[in-house]
Order: sequence, then C-alpha cells, then structure tokens
Amino acid sequence: MQLNGSEILIECLKEQGVDTVFGYPGGAILNVYDALYKHPEIRHILTSHEQGASHAADGYARATGKVGVCLATSGPGATNLVTGIATAYMDSVPMVAITCNVGVAALGKDSFQEIDILGVTMPITKHNYIVKDVRNLADTVRNAFRIAKTGRPGPVLIDIPKDVTAAVTEYEAADPMPVYRSTRDIREEDINAALKLIEDCKKPFIMVGGGAVISEASDELAEFAALMDSPVCDTLMGKGAFDGESLNYTGPVGMHGTKASDFGVAKCDLLVAVGCRFSDRVTGNVKTFAEGAKILQIDVDPAEVNKNVKVDVAVTGDIKKVLEILNDRMEQADHYAWMCQINRLKEQYPLTYNKDVLTGPYVIEKINELTKGGAIITTDVGQHQMWAAQYIKYKYPRTFLTSGGLGTMGYGLGAAIGAQVGVPSKQVINIAGDGCFRMNMNELATASRYNIPIIQVCINNHVLGMVRQWQTLFYGERYSHTVLDDAVDFVKVAEALGVKGIRVTKKEEVEPALKEALAYNGPVVIDCYIDQDDKVFPMVSPGGNIADAFSEEDLDKVLGK
Repeated sequence: MQLNGSEILIECLKEQGVDTVFGYPGGAILNVYDALYKHPEIRHILTSHEQGASHAADGYARATGKVGVCLATSGPGATNLVTGIATAYMDSVPMVAITCNVGVAALGKDSFQEIDILGVTMPITKHNYIVKDVRNLADTVRNAFRIAKTGRPGPVLIDIPKDVTAAVTEYEAADPMPVYRSTRDIREEDINAALKLIEDCKKPFIMVGGGAVISEASDELAEFAALMDSPVCDTLMGKGAFDGESLNYTGPVGMHGTKASDFGVAKCDLLVAVGCRFSDRVTGNVKTFAEGAKILQIDVDPAEVNKNVKVDVAVTGDIKKVLEILNDRMEQADHYAWMCQINRLKEQYPLTYNKDVLTGPYVIEKINELTKGGAIITTDVGQHQMWAAQYIKYKYPRTFLTSGGLGTMGYGLGAAIGAQVGVPSKQVINIAGDGCFRMNMNELATASRYNIPIIQVCINNHVLGMVRQWQTLFYGERYSHTVLDDAVDFVKVAEALGVKGIRVTKKEEVEPALKEALAYNGPVVIDCYIDQDDKVFPMVSPGGNIADAFSEEDLDKVLGK
C-alpha cells in the first residue's frame, strides 16, 4: 500500500503498540501532526514545552515498562528535548524521540530552524538516525524501538526531514521484532565463581540498583536475599525492587544513605551489587568503598564492570535470569550474628528529624502513611528528593521515579503527568522543592488541560535547599544566589493555570490538605512552607568515605569546631 512518510511513521507506532505520545507541533513536523489527526487511537498529550514532553515520555516509560515516545519539530523544538533525552540516557529509560528537520536539500545550509540534532544527541542516545529516504523509514522506526528496549534500555532519536514526511512509498505492515532477555554473556565459570564467593562469606550485603527494576527481578531478588540471609540496601534507582518494609532492608546507601546501610557496607565481607553502576554519590571515595569486602557485580552491561569500582567477580547478563540461576544452585545460608549486628545499627541510628515543627520529612511521612505505599512518587532533585528516598517505604518497583544520574531539576512534574497517563489506576504524587518547581511549573497547564489528577507537593523553603546546605557546611555560610525571597505565590500560580491550590504552613494542616487532594478528581498543588535551614541527614562529605557518614549531632566534629 502506498503511504507518505508521515502515515508510515504513524502505522509503525501502531505496530509497536504505542497508545500515547507527548509532543509539541511546529512547521517541520506539521505533516506528521496532520497524519496523527486521523488516528485518535494514539492519544497525543500537548505539553507546555518540549522538555515537558520528554520528561513525560520518560515518566510514562518508567511507570509502565513500555517505550515512551515524544515528538518535536526542528531547531529549538528538537534542542528542547535534549535535557529529557540525557535524563533518560543516564537512567537507562527506553524512549524514542522523534524530531523533524528541514528538507534534505536544505540540510547543512543554516536554514530556518535547522539544527544538527543527530550531532547534538550522539553522546546522550543509545543510537540515533536521520532518515533521508522514505524507503528506509519503516525499518528505521522498527529498529529504534528494538534498540530502545533491548539489553540495557535507553533513548533513541529519529530525525526525519520534512520532505521525507511527505514523500510516498510502498508500506508493508510487520510485527514488532521480538526482544529477548540477554543471556548469551552468562558464563558458567562466572556463575561458579559467584557461588563460591557467596558460600564463603560471613557478612554479606546486597546493594540493589535500577537494573533490578528494569529487569523486573523483584521476586528473584527477594528469594536471593532470603537464601543469602543478607541485609539489603538500595540506590535511588533501585527503590522498590526490594520491599522497603522487609526486616532485611536497611535503607538507601551513599551520600544521604542511612548509617545502617553505609556502616554495614563498610563492614561487610561480600558486597553483591545487583544492577548498580557504582555512582560517585553511592560510593563516595572509591578507594575506601567497601574496602574490606569482596565485590560481586551482576549487570546486563559489560561496560559497567570495573568502570568505577574494581570487582572480584562479575556475572554479565539479564539480572532476572542470573538470579534465577543462582537461586536454583544456592544453599540456605545462616548469618544470624551478622544480621543481629546490622539490626543493632538500625536501632542505634534511626532516621530522625524535628517533630515539633513542619518539616519536609514530616510531609513525606504523611504521604507514605495516607497512600499506604500504593502511590507512584516522582521527584525533582535536591533535599526533597533525598527525604522522599529516606522516608517513603517503597514496596513495589516502578513506584519511585526520579532523575538519579543527570540530577535534572524540573523533571518531576512532566514525569508525573506521563506516569499518570500511563498508569491511570495509580495515584501519582510529585514531590518538588520550590527551586525545581519554578523551572517547569508551566506543565500545570498540561495537567489542567487534560484534567490529569496528579498531586504536586512543593516543599517550599524559599531557598535552593541542597545548595544552601552545602554552602552552610562547606562554603562558610556564603549564600551566593540561593535565596528565593521573592513574591511568587504558588497557590495563585496554580489557580491561574486551572489547578486547585492549597497552602500549608503548620503541621496540623498537612494531613487535611493531603486528604483533600487525594479525594479531589483533578490536579492539585500543595505548597508547604518549611524552614530554610532544614537539612538532609545523614550525610557523607563530597568524596568522603561512606563509613564517615555524619548526622546533625556530629556536625561540630565534622566542621572542626
């Protein structure tokens, strides 16, 4: 059947099971939008900004496990996707970003709204394409989806010149290419070496990263931890892969990890890293990280092995499959003395905050209490993000969506919209600081336009909280351009954009505000005022040893006072 390039693109999206796309039209992509007009079976969410579209596609992908799709026109439309593409790349999120460009003959001539988006995105995509011949378009789209979700997932960009979207060629429908779990690199000798380490250890610790979520290995991970009789900590990306209410769970690890996790990892004799890339915010000083332990790494991507931390044994392959093999061959271990030691650390060093006043942790604990761990939580980046990682007990995978690798301020609201569209049966709550919220709060208009019932909780301390914390601790209290003491009123902003606004200034107002928002059938902003000097503890000094994690009561010693 003869179709033009735009029609072929839409048919290929339908082949891949795409039911939702997020985007913003413009001149170069008009033919695609004209074709999309005839296909209401694909829902299009018009965001307020292309960056919002990329974050929404990311949130949709993380919440559903499917490939997220975003659309943008040429030039600034395409470049506005870049931060969202980079966010997805750093966190291994399957996404296909589709941009359109000036016509083939106009490429390379500084034409109006022309940009070499292929060159711009090469370092932040798993693969990218420019399609200069309509006959190659269908296969390119099919390959893009396969690459995005194969092995370690990631974003793929397809750039289509405008004349290619209008050119006509023969289209023949095809079924999606099957995606298989990566097992070819799982070697018997690596499995045996891993089993030997596990058998010989006395003080194991399991560290869970985002790979366990992506691989859907929660059940296998729970069985693995039980067989090993091991404590379990997680990174930001690993949250929900292991039940946060389990007795084996010790909390997050790293710069703002619990002392039980940080001290436990420092004292263990075997660290099993499941789907972790050993980020600097997890390891601190790599020379002292788990220095008394053997390290076993399980990861689908061989490029991550020995990249940041040298390991003793690595098993490369799909995490779910690797854990299935290990579980079948492991014997039940008994590490009673070690588990007692870890439980004493949990009792000795619980997370604490001032319960006499309104604080971020109090708000977040109330969210956890009222949603009973059943909500999808998205966050922006900063103090609120760390509190959300510390004080919510995530029981299920794909319920904590955050920018872990790139640390993208402004990520959360778009991601919340994408998650709510992808999983409408779940309550979705975005937790943001006021600095982050300012960056992309225009996406409230998107939530209002489609009546997407997200809850935006703003932890508002009228400063850039995490940067101020560093300025307090390490920069002699020189608060250079981090105070947001202006007259911006987020409740009025919300109402102006068609969203319900609620202000909270006292502890006793938190629960009623959350209950009102949870019962409301539409988008809500809750603006919570907290003190500008509330801090996130525990903390490890940048580049420090995680065994030196300190709390507020340790400050004088840390600062040398």
